[in-house]
Amino acid sequence: MKKISDTARISRSAKIGENVVVGHNVTIGDGCVIEEGVTISDNCIVYPNCEIGSNSFIGPFATIGEPTFPYYEKRDEFVFPTTRIGKKALVRSYSLIYSDVIIGDDFQCGHRVSIRERAQIGNNVRIGTVSDIQGYCSIGDYTRIHSNVHIGQKSSVAAFVWIFPYVVLTNDPTPPSDELYGVTVKSFSVIATGSILLPGITVNLDGFVGAHSLVKKDVPAETVVSGVPASEICNVRKLKNRKTGETCYPWRFYFDRGMPWEGLGYEVWEKAQASDKQGL
Repeated sequence: MKKISDTARISRSAKIGENVVVGHNVTIGDGCVIEEGVTISDNCIVYPNCEIGSNSFIGPFATIGEPTFPYYEKRDEFVFPTTRIGKKALVRSYSLIYSDVIIGDDFQCGHRVSIRERAQIGNNVRIGTVSDIQGYCSIGDYTRIHSNVHIGQKSSVAAFVWIFPYVVLTNDPTPPSDELYGVTVKSFSVIATGSILLPGITVNLDGFVGAHSLVKKDVPAETVVSGVPASEICNVRKLKNRKTGETCYPWRFYFDRGMPWEGLGYEVWEKAQASDKQGL
């Protein structure tokens, strides 16, 4: 059974699944696919050629499939590229997702999040309130991006990365210019609050950037850097829990909430993944 408001405007070419709820003043454009169990709250706009996976929730005043600049130059000729949001997504109110964005399953974002075109986002990603993902970038599975984070174009953020509030990943070495070099953050890295990473920097596996750091050169694997400019402090394994005095990094061996190894431990999970790959 579908619950569709009388004030909703839905294109005849849109495909609406079972048990879909569409609120007041919602617009759903041509060629959209809204899978079963989706809720689209009041005053949302879903532009043409958007796909929203089953059991997703789109909060009030959200926009999905926002057109890029060429739309405003030649509206009659503009063809909307596909925008895909996977299953069980939670897109909170006033968030804006551009066209030509692909997002995996179990995505969640806070309020007023902006995700620009050509962003590729994996499964189980979290993006906090008022964060700005500037497009033409990639974000891997299970990565956690907190509030008020700016991810510049051409950034590459791998799986299982933590980026805390007010972090900026820059991309223009000689601003203003058209020559952009994105930041690369590899798996299991941590970028602490208020840090700025300059264009082209790579934070390697298990790297740790301390709070309010200015990172001007690559961060080696398993290395803590901090300061303005950031310099090497120690191996991450030397960081201790303030209460217990025990080692707490690399974090994946000591933290599991919301991770695929929750309740198992990372090493057990990793072995299972390796066995699955060998069985293919």
